[in-house]
This record gives sequence, structure tokens and C-alpha cells, in this order.
Amino acid sequence: MSYTKTLHGSYSQFDPDVTARPAVALRVDLSAVEDEQPVHQHRKAQLVISLRGSVTCCVADALLMVLPESGVWIPGSVPHSNKASPDAQIIFLFVDPQALALPSHSCILSISPLVREMVVHLADHGDDFPDDQTYAQFCAVLIHQLSRSPIEQLSLPLTIHPKLRPVCNALIDHPGDRRSRADWAKEVAMSERTFDRLVTKETGLSFGRWRQQLQLIVALRDLSAGVSVQRVALTLGYESTTAFIIMFKKAFGVPPGQYIVNRRAHNRPLLVPLVAA
Repeated sequence: MSYTKTLHGSYSQFDPDVTARPAVALRVDLSAVEDEQPVHQHRKAQLVISLRGSVTCCVADALLMVLPESGVWIPGSVPHSNKASPDAQIIFLFVDPQALALPSHSCILSISPLVREMVVHLADHGDDFPDDQTYAQFCAVLIHQLSRSPIEQLSLPLTIHPKLRPVCNALIDHPGDRRSRADWAKEVAMSERTFDRLVTKETGLSFGRWRQQLQLIVALRDLSAGVSVQRVALTLGYESTTAFIIMFKKAFGVPPGQYIVNRRAHNRPLLVPLVAA
């Protein structure tokens, strides 16, 4: 039975639980259109790495974006969806949930070059191992290295509250929407004070901080993919590139371009600080 998979196009039909091996990897090359895998779950835990383009993973209580030098970790049996940008190239690593000690919650992991290359090798050459013992030894080293990956603070808290989830989804789809919290409160038929209290209760953040967290995550995703600072500022609804740079520098201490250069040079975790709105 073949365990090495390279899919061109949708990956919705791939079932990682059909093999008893401790780990199996899948490479997916998408066409020039977006691809979305609807909410699903599997027994094996999952690591999502992007080789090209961007991937957004959504679980019940958080939105997680895959960036260079990082990967989304989703524990086994957790319902989730994946959405990939046009022309993306993705590697999925599926791991037996009993094979390693990693967080029991979905999160972003900082992925070392060694782990990245081992996952790619498993995806491309998983059928080339001479026997099951050699395969298992390789997976044991990979899993050990993966278990040492630090967690990055790069997720966006979500809520399933029927009044707030449509607001979250609308802003995720259009992060440049500049409507005020008063506008959104009116949209969901609430007073501004009630809206504020509910957002804080459900997400742990004020509405202003939640929206800024979303914008910082979107900015890092697009900047890492090579989108210009000017384009990112426009996407996020800023009236000027300078205003966006000021916001970014206030959050990270350096301008956008310098931050991305520093991260790639040092493989630093992406930390999104929460600052006052």
C-alpha cells in the first residue's frame, strides 16, 4: 500500500486514518483557485506547513494562519476546516495521537528547518524506505524534534455565539472593513455596551483589540508571502501606508519589512502583542 501522496487539486477525500503507521505526510499542489476543506475531523493529529501561498485553519474557538517557519498544530479528533490561497503548495503531516507529547489544544508551532525538511522528505519519499523498521526510526526522530517546537502566540480567539460569529466571519473575510463597534452593535441589534461586554466575555479581548489582532495576523501572513507594505495597508483599510507602518511599529518595535527580514534571518517565533486599541 502506498503511503506517499501528492495530490493536485482538492485534498478533501484523503483519509489519514487508513494506515496504522505512526506518521504519514501528504503534499498538495493546488491550482490557481482557492481550495477549502470543510469542517471535518480524523483520529490522527495534524501539522499543516505551507511551502507556497497561505493556509488558514479554523477550529471552534480560534483562527490560525500558517506562515513561513511555522505550522498549525491540530490535535486528533478536533473538528477543523482548512482554506488555502490560489496556487498554494501545502504539506500535511498526520501523527498518531499517542506518538508524542504536544499541546492538547490547537496552536501555532515554530518549525525548525530540520523538521520542515524531514516532513517534506516523508511526503515525497515515504514509500522509498527499505522496511517498516527504518520508516519507524525516521518517524521517531521527526516526532521527537517536532515535540520540541515552541508555541507561537499567533492565533485569533473566536466564538460560536450566534450573535458574534457572523461579525467575526465578516471581518475575517474583509479585514479592511472599518465600521466602528457602534456600527457592528447596531448590525446585531445590541446596545454598544452590551456588545462590548459580550465580545470580551466570549474572546477575552475588547472589540478593538480583537480587530487589531486580526489585522496583525493578516498583515504578517501577506507580508511573509511577499505582498508589498502598500498593498497590505490598502487591504486592511488604512488611509495611508504611513498609518499602517506606525501601527505595526507600535506593536512590534520595528517597521514591517525589517520585522520579516529579522524573522527569516533568525527563525524567530511570531509573537503578536496585544496593544490598546
